[in-house]
Amino acid sequence: MGADGPGPAATGGPFQPSTWAERSPERVATVTSAGELLTYRELEDRSRRLAQALRGAGLTVGDHVAVLAGNQARAHELLWGALRAGLYFTPLNTRLTAEEAAFIVSDCGAQAVLTTAACGELAAALAPLTPSVRHRWAAGGRVPYHDSYEDFIAGWPADRLPDEQEGGAMTYSSGTTGRPKAAVHPLSSRPLGETRHVYDFFPMYPIGEGSVFLCPAPVYHAAPLSWSLALHRIGATCVLMQRFDPRECLRLIEHHRVTHGFFVPTMFVRMLKLPEPERRAFDVSSLQRVVHAAAPCPVEVKERMLDWWGPVIDEFYAGSEGGGMTYITSAEWREHPGSVGRPRTAAVHICDDEGRELPPGEPGVIWFSGAAPIRYHNNPELSRSVIDDRGWVTLWDMGYVDAEGWLYLTDRRLFMIVSGGVNIYPQEVEDTLLLHPEVADAAVFGVPNAEFGEEVKAVVQPVDMARAGAPLADELLGWCRERLAHYKCPRSVDFTAELPRGDNGKLYKRVLRDRYWQGHASRII
Repeated sequence: MGADGPGPAATGGPFQPSTWAERSPERVATVTSAGELLTYRELEDRSRRLAQALRGAGLTVGDHVAVLAGNQARAHELLWGALRAGLYFTPLNTRLTAEEAAFIVSDCGAQAVLTTAACGELAAALAPLTPSVRHRWAAGGRVPYHDSYEDFIAGWPADRLPDEQEGGAMTYSSGTTGRPKAAVHPLSSRPLGETRHVYDFFPMYPIGEGSVFLCPAPVYHAAPLSWSLALHRIGATCVLMQRFDPRECLRLIEHHRVTHGFFVPTMFVRMLKLPEPERRAFDVSSLQRVVHAAAPCPVEVKERMLDWWGPVIDEFYAGSEGGGMTYITSAEWREHPGSVGRPRTAAVHICDDEGRELPPGEPGVIWFSGAAPIRYHNNPELSRSVIDDRGWVTLWDMGYVDAEGWLYLTDRRLFMIVSGGVNIYPQEVEDTLLLHPEVADAAVFGVPNAEFGEEVKAVVQPVDMARAGAPLADELLGWCRERLAHYKCPRSVDFTAELPRGDNGKLYKRVLRDRYWQGHASRII
């Protein structure tokens, strides 16, 4: 069966690793950029033992565990063990401070923490801050305050639980912009393998047994987590990168003959910044279909990627909280450049601040009707803020639809700039700056202006920090004025060695913006 063959997603077979552990036990389920391997036989055996051990430790269906493992092969073993025990599981961002991680562990109500020796420093610092946790286990070596994971599962059989059923993920946003939040979804109560999860993608995104999927983003974020676990349900191999590097990414595609993958636009930008002879030296002909999401992709960046990789790049727009989803293929995007697709699961509506629907071409807040309600864990006020009296839900992104119903994103409503009564969407300016060869990353937002209320500020991460200064700032301002209406252009440019962009591809502008609004009344709350 080829990568584009029917696979279990089309034939109605069970969506779980057991199928592949029985059919091809030595097939690689997960391989990391560091060379770690996890076969389907190992994944099945160890996750079954872990599920048995978790139940034996007193955890029952619906209880919660936290997993601190990053993009190690062991992470999938831990996640699958929690999932098949019917538990909620929260993967922890390995880049958080102990205090930030402690908030998440306490907020989700985790009764146990599963970690590895590679994450031992953070795990040990986290332990004294989370006294409500009943159990802590570390795999691969000793970690203070933690019992041995290997000893924990050793005495349990590799049998399936008699009541084995689907657990579920509860992922938190990064804590960079304040207290992290998580949407919670009810467990299905279905036997393992009957929940479809992301399989509704597969008619649009053909993938199946034998596919090789590159996951360059951390599996503690919602989309990489969902996709990587889904791969094991259909018999694919997941290639995990510990940290994104553009050269290493291309090397892995060539070395593993990667067929599919999940990316964010900043990864495309970083690969395109490589010298063209170096880029072209890598063989990417094995790619059949990749998908990107998490942030808007500049039109020219997408065009250059399609010219390089061919018509294999799809895109979707959705939120980890749920709500609606749009999808667009490469061919559709060529006909509708800049669009993120048409709705697939719920109807899309563009509304003004009073909730009135706007005509095609006019930007406003994106709402979805026919989508499941969004419920944030321990945050009823936030839950109420994303649903209106019609039952429509929103993530407070802004955009517009054209006459054919294709959706285009403009920016988060939070960061729209109002200067002299005129709305300016920072995403358009950021996209323009990113096309400059000396710009590695860019953030654009409003800062105080006594006359107009706000003016446009750009903060740029240069490719070479030694070039930061007035000459480059003037060059970038001129670059923008050649390509944008002058009222949209930055009035000034500041430089920084690194922007607060998460490894999920999202730019946390509020961290920057708040510095410029200190002592001023900000219109953003």
